Amino acid sequence: MPDLISFSRNRCVSVEQVDSQTMRSSCCLQDSLMDAFVEITVGLPDLEITNVSCKVRRTHLKQCRDQENCLQKVTGTRVGPGMLKIIQGLLGEATDCRQLIFMVEECCHGIILSFTKDMLALAPQGKELTVEDCKNMVKDNLRLYNSCAAFAPGSSIVEGIEPP
Repeated sequence: MPDLISFSRNRCVSVEQVDSQTMRSSCCLQDSLMDAFVEITVGLPDLEITNVSCKVRRTHLKQCRDQENCLQKVTGTRVGPGMLKIIQGLLGEATDCRQLIFMVEECCHGIILSFTKDMLALAPQGKELTVEDCKNMVKDNLRLYNSCAAFAPGSSIVEGIEPP
């Protein structure tokens, strides 16, 4: 019988409010090939990335070792519409480690989603959310626009809403 290959992956994103002017988002990745941690600090209210740090404890990819200085290129970028193209552009020039770039993006999505939960708490209780409820939620918080598949351009939820 041939040897079977085993692969497992755990990825976790967490967000915390450090103080009234600062949020921190971290992404931890542990799989059979890599063990890495990325953390971004974001200033409020403009959601500007003020610091990025990473620790790659284990990887089989040479391009993912010693990348902390490369990730600093996103410092000063704002979390919001267009951030994925900006992050990919800045970090794509600095590093070939796609996993770390993805982890920075996941940290940014975590920040956006932390604001979404407050908006969802305002939704009417005892009934399902309608498309109109979701559309109003995006109108009230434009940072949600293009933050996930449901709020992506072309979705019926964001139809008629222009990005900032």
